[in-house]
Amino acid sequence: MTDSSNNENPECFGELNAVFPKGDDGLRHSPESCMPCQVKTRCLRAAMEGSDGLRAREEFTDRAYKSGRIGFMERWLMKKKFSRKSKKKQKK
Repeated sequence: MTDSSNNENPECFGELNAVFPKGDDGLRHSPESCMPCQVKTRCLRAAMEGSDGLRAREEFTDRAYKSGRIGFMERWLMKKKFSRKSKKKQKK
C-alpha cells in the first residue's frame, strides 16, 4: 500500500499472491489492505501480465469449463494460447 505523495511502487507491486491471493473458497480476491492503495489497478494489471497471471487465467478457464460456461474446444484453444505466451515469456 502507498500514499499519493509517494510516486514509488509498494514492495508488493505486481506480486500476484500478495495482491490477488486465493481465498478459503479457492477463488482469488483482492485483500482489504489493497483497497486504499493508489496504484492497486496498475499493480493488479502488472501481476496478471506475469507468468503467475497466466497460471491464474488457466485457473479461470478450468473453472469456466467445469461449470459449463465454455466448451471443450474453447478451453483447449485458451490453454494453447496460454502455453504459447508462457513459452514466449520464458525465451525473453
